[in-house]
Amino acid sequence: MPQKLPTYLIFLVFCLFSVSTAVFAQNVPVPQPPIIGAKSYLLIDGSTGAELASLKPDERLAPASLTKLMTAYAIFRALGEGQIALDDQVTVSEKAWRTQGSRMFIEVGSRVSVEELLLGMIVQSGNDASVALAEHAAGSESVFAQVMNQYATQIGMTASNFRNSTGLPDDNHYSTARDMATLARAIINEFPRYYEWYSVKTYLYNDIDQRNRNALLWRDSSVDGMKTGFTDDAGYCLVSAAKRDGMRVIAVVLGTASAKSRIDGSQALLNFGFRFFETRLLYRAGEAVAQARIWKAEKELTPIGLPDDLYITFPRGSFDDIESVLNMSATLVGPVAQGQPLAELLVSLNGDELINMPLRALEANPDGSFWQRTRDGVKLWFE
Repeated sequence: MPQKLPTYLIFLVFCLFSVSTAVFAQNVPVPQPPIIGAKSYLLIDGSTGAELASLKPDERLAPASLTKLMTAYAIFRALGEGQIALDDQVTVSEKAWRTQGSRMFIEVGSRVSVEELLLGMIVQSGNDASVALAEHAAGSESVFAQVMNQYATQIGMTASNFRNSTGLPDDNHYSTARDMATLARAIINEFPRYYEWYSVKTYLYNDIDQRNRNALLWRDSSVDGMKTGFTDDAGYCLVSAAKRDGMRVIAVVLGTASAKSRIDGSQALLNFGFRFFETRLLYRAGEAVAQARIWKAEKELTPIGLPDDLYITFPRGSFDDIESVLNMSATLVGPVAQGQPLAELLVSLNGDELINMPLRALEANPDGSFWQRTRDGVKLWFE
């Protein structure tokens, strides 16, 4: 039987069952995003994954040194699984030492810790550090590239293929703005400790002071990462992440004509996201949204809610037009298993249904005693 929800549930529009996506009200006026000189870009909310603005976000392009985000993710996974350690001493191979492009200036035959190599790759974008890390983690760079692709598939990167750990040109080495946004979000959410390194502005190694190439770290205090990239084929690229008033926004810009245009374009996108959208945490995992009446069970009421933190991203000013209705059967009979769906949440905007989402039992409710089952059975005859 439908029940009108109280006002505090009205925020539940625009969200799906998991926190990874969001739906936007189409009748709320949001201006067109800024025009930037990029082949492709994507702006998302970092908490919900909601798309805020885009230009050809699924076009396959050369990612250049943005590849090192995937290299870092694979190394972070190896660290988390105990396969390697930050204080491991890595012997620098001739291949790593000879790798062309940006470098942290490690010497062939020298021993450098995994932590130092990570900082050299993240801050200075060292190709030499990337190859050394790949060889340490997987034995060779080619095997490490296979590991990168396996992890990419696991986290939902559906249009990427990595052939090396650096992003140096290869016809079969490609990604998309959407996949890079997915990767950036995974690093931020899964590895907050290591993500802090993306905000390091300078790194001193071998008496060389190396400056982070992400100029937004100096321009905008809300920016706390992530990675630049450039090759002749890829153009100038940047993945940037910022946080203001608790809202996380991630911008991916691919294929601009200059370092200045990638910075200016990324800044414009970040400002657009913060100005015209809003994200809120509605319910924490395990918080009761309502109580379900369970017949013939040990307990009369079972709390229902969500298994994960629930965030919502929506255009500013759209709140007052949202309505939510809870549909729940009047006859729910025990036993109830934890996680069992018991109700549906219907969310609408001006009469148009936007979402239909299950609410689940937050705890188990086993069969009641013989007396409880008999009593409730009699009561149900008169329902």
